[in-house]
Amino acid sequence: MEALLKKELSLSDVKPSGHSGGGCISQGQSYDTDKGCFYVKLNHKSQARPMFEGEMASLEALLQTDTIRVPKPAKVIDRPAGGAMLVMEHLNMRSLNRYSTKLGEQLADLHLHNQQLRKKLDQESSTVGKGAGQSDLEYMDKFGFHVVTCCGYLPLVNDWQDDWVTFYTRQRIQAQIDLLEKSSGDREARELWSQLQLKVPQLFSEVEVVPALLHGDLWGGNVAELDTGPVIFDPASFYGHSEFELAIAGMFGGFGSSFYSAYHSKIAKAPGFNQRLKFYQLFHYLNHWNHFGSGYRGSSLSIMRSLLK
Repeated sequence: MEALLKKELSLSDVKPSGHSGGGCISQGQSYDTDKGCFYVKLNHKSQARPMFEGEMASLEALLQTDTIRVPKPAKVIDRPAGGAMLVMEHLNMRSLNRYSTKLGEQLADLHLHNQQLRKKLDQESSTVGKGAGQSDLEYMDKFGFHVVTCCGYLPLVNDWQDDWVTFYTRQRIQAQIDLLEKSSGDREARELWSQLQLKVPQLFSEVEVVPALLHGDLWGGNVAELDTGPVIFDPASFYGHSEFELAIAGMFGGFGSSFYSAYHSKIAKAPGFNQRLKFYQLFHYLNHWNHFGSGYRGSSLSIMRSLLK
């Protein structure tokens, strides 16, 4: 490992630092080097490279907004024995505690960033001698992302769409239902989704959805804090509805009331928020069903039944 890192990153000194970690998808190890401390995320699966390329692109996009701290990525490297690894800066993270409020504020800033960029571009286009499109970052008026990302190890369809409801129903929910069809052919899930599709437009009748850059998998295990403030990591980013971000956050806990108060002080709940939140949680329950098995079947079906009432 040390020899591979030296070669790929042009390092002269590499040694394990003693910091290791990981989750149910990948493992990790930190290394002290002559160019600083790096965290190396490892995965042995054959699809590891596109998974890590999506994560690296997500981190780069989040970094560009300058709204919330994320680890700076360095490189995706193929492993000679198979799989790949993602090298990024090592951060001395600890559990979120002091900076819950600041996390809520900065997450809202992230979600508002594309909208603010639109306003800036409009102002520039109306200013004499300043043409539109001269800002460093490009306003995104569609929903999707420029590369495939993974929520877990399953690839997500991020093809650009003009309409959010089309993007979410086809490329998030329908894609998960299709995976279930292949693995289990669950008849009840298929029938409930068939009924629910007819009601989906009603969930969005009172809201205008502006594309927002999302972390995409913001549960309690993907947030932490440094001495200077909060940090988020392990993203599966795309441009979507800001409300989607709060779905998995509410499923597994880890976010206090101060986080939500700070967030909603900048982005108020729109009419129908609670029902849409259930609809967004449906994706995560289906995704967990496809990853970890039928233990998540009951929750998936329960949400669909609830939305049909």
